[in-house]
Amino acid sequence: MGCTDFLDEQAPSNLTPDNFYTIPDHAEAALAAVYADLRFMGGGAGIFSSNWQLLEAMTGTSTTETAQNSDLNNLYSLSLDANTIHVTNYWNGLYRVIANANQVLDKVPSITPMPEAQKTKILGEARFLRASAYFTAVRLWGDVPLITAPQSASSENFLPSRASKEDVYKLIVEDLTAAENAGLAWMDVTGRVNKAAVKAQLAEVYLTMAGFPLNKGASHYKLAADKALEVITYANANPAVINLFTNYYDVHSETTENRLEHIFMIQYNTLVAGNPMDNFYPNFKPVTFNGPGGTGSSVPTTTFYNSYEKGDLRAKNQEGYFYTSYFTNGSGAPFDLGAPYVFKHFNQTSAGKAGVAGTRQNNLNVPQIRYAQVLLTYAEAQNELGAPTQAAYDALKRIRDRATLTTPALGTFSQASFREAVWRERWHELAYEQITWFDMVRLRKVYNEKTNGFDSFVGHINPSSNQALQEKHLLLPLPRQEMLNNPNLKTQNPGY
Repeated sequence: MGCTDFLDEQAPSNLTPDNFYTIPDHAEAALAAVYADLRFMGGGAGIFSSNWQLLEAMTGTSTTETAQNSDLNNLYSLSLDANTIHVTNYWNGLYRVIANANQVLDKVPSITPMPEAQKTKILGEARFLRASAYFTAVRLWGDVPLITAPQSASSENFLPSRASKEDVYKLIVEDLTAAENAGLAWMDVTGRVNKAAVKAQLAEVYLTMAGFPLNKGASHYKLAADKALEVITYANANPAVINLFTNYYDVHSETTENRLEHIFMIQYNTLVAGNPMDNFYPNFKPVTFNGPGGTGSSVPTTTFYNSYEKGDLRAKNQEGYFYTSYFTNGSGAPFDLGAPYVFKHFNQTSAGKAGVAGTRQNNLNVPQIRYAQVLLTYAEAQNELGAPTQAAYDALKRIRDRATLTTPALGTFSQASFREAVWRERWHELAYEQITWFDMVRLRKVYNEKTNGFDSFVGHINPSSNQALQEKHLLLPLPRQEMLNNPNLKTQNPGY
């Protein structure tokens, strides 16, 4: 009997969810794991590809020079299916964030003793991270499983059904509202969730709910405008805390991370994980210390690059969001690249620049919410309430002023022409930040670079593939393996 008892004992060094959450440090460590999970978007998706390309390849603003990854090719050709690795990886990555956030939200409240303010802050951050994951999931797949507590094989809803979009958005708003009241600072230079990020995310959620597929309309455009205005009002009163950068270089500089315009970012450091945006490097051109490298598996389409207005600083070589020449091996003699490439995520500290060798350590963060997005969200939402106001016009003009573009006078705009002016700025300002695809889906509109206008989503010819977008592309297919594992998911999204 004694021997049996001995064998039944739990090893004291084995950590489980039941014995781990006992002190405040455990809560902080568990939350850190949720933050770490955000980096799934930079994970590998086969040769010459990363998960983040899922949200870029189908927009038509980029193409590929490599074409050696069949899954990525399927995204670019709009022939993705339930086996496409990027789709599977995004599903798994988002639900990992949700699962670990659920652990924090379930276990941290009972930790005693723990300062109440610290506890509330941690729970608020976890709710923001869970809400953001669900916000991505509901836009990609529509009705998705709504899991709000830790699961095990014995859980009643271990094989959950799909919840309605309405219910998912209800949780998203509840989570973000709780986070908004969690005592967070307006900004956080360590990269943690802050009040500005929560309010900005809420504004984007309301803007999305106002459009397709929920079509909430004016009530939610007003909610979006009001929430974005809270951030703008704070920024106007505290321009040294939240503001636009004065130059575009600061958008991709290691020295400005988590500051001013960068309201929320995914954190990268080569000691843990280096910046994952290398697929924007041109195909085997010597623009870094590595010499001829890079894959060019996502590069701008020429038509999109050429759609920037004449004189737009964002299209100016090495000053804006693109580069058309660089320096041999990162810091040597200048050479012409022969095409435009994405500069927005290019780290000159790491890669090198004229006469200055790079550090070879790409610690650049990936932006998730910039103040520029808040301004454009406000301008769009406010205009939808009837007509462009001075405040909406001023928000749009700030984006264009930085690009050294002239903005027509307020009186020259109708509601319709101002609407499209704001949409154009969203395409040109927020390109390659995993935002454009979601704009296409909520608006059911796509920017046409050749006409400078907007086409209906269905039937728009995607310039990277010369294929037309179809109704089915408004949602992604549920991953095949997930449907095999969980019969309660049942019906696949239409067309797949």
